[in-house]
Amino acid sequence: MSFLQMPHPAAARRAFLGRSSGLVLSGTAIALLAGNDVLAAQQGKGKNDGQQDVQILNTALGAELEAIAAYQLGAESKLLEKPVLDLAVTFQGHHKAHADVLAQTVEKLGGKPAVAKARYDFPVDQLKSQADVLRFAARLEQGAVSAYLGAVPLFGNRDLSKAAASILGDEAMHWAILRNALGEAPVPAAFVS
Repeated sequence: MSFLQMPHPAAARRAFLGRSSGLVLSGTAIALLAGNDVLAAQQGKGKNDGQQDVQILNTALGAELEAIAAYQLGAESKLLEKPVLDLAVTFQGHHKAHADVLAQTVEKLGGKPAVAKARYDFPVDQLKSQADVLRFAARLEQGAVSAYLGAVPLFGNRDLSKAAASILGDEAMHWAILRNALGEAPVPAAFVS
């Protein structure tokens, strides 16, 4: 299945730009959002040869690869109880599926898919309990939600926007479940930011 063949949920209600609510974003999410001005300017000129979409997809792929590595770290930490470990492995599987589809789509668009980093700068020294691992994963999922929300309006190919919104929904569910596991309100606000 390609990224374009994924189910198409309703597009996100509003863009991520201009928000600052203590959000912790991964390096790849920040890189995606930092390119908004350039991408918006290029789209405003009516120029979209597909390379902009490839760039956005590769940034999303990089974030998915980071999430896979983060969940691996959590799984290997020996800090997670069995039900939580099972959930982490399930979420890691979702990220692997996202990464596979994103990589295939980049290739179909004539690009070269991003690859996983040899090493990620995770706060390993701060992960001392199951709750620490859950908070770390929740922050990554929140960052993924924000990054996809910011990316949805930037695609030149609107079908890619719909597919990105589908992944956004999955990331939001991960974030809500992790917040619930921490004893926090699973859905803290009426709008995703």
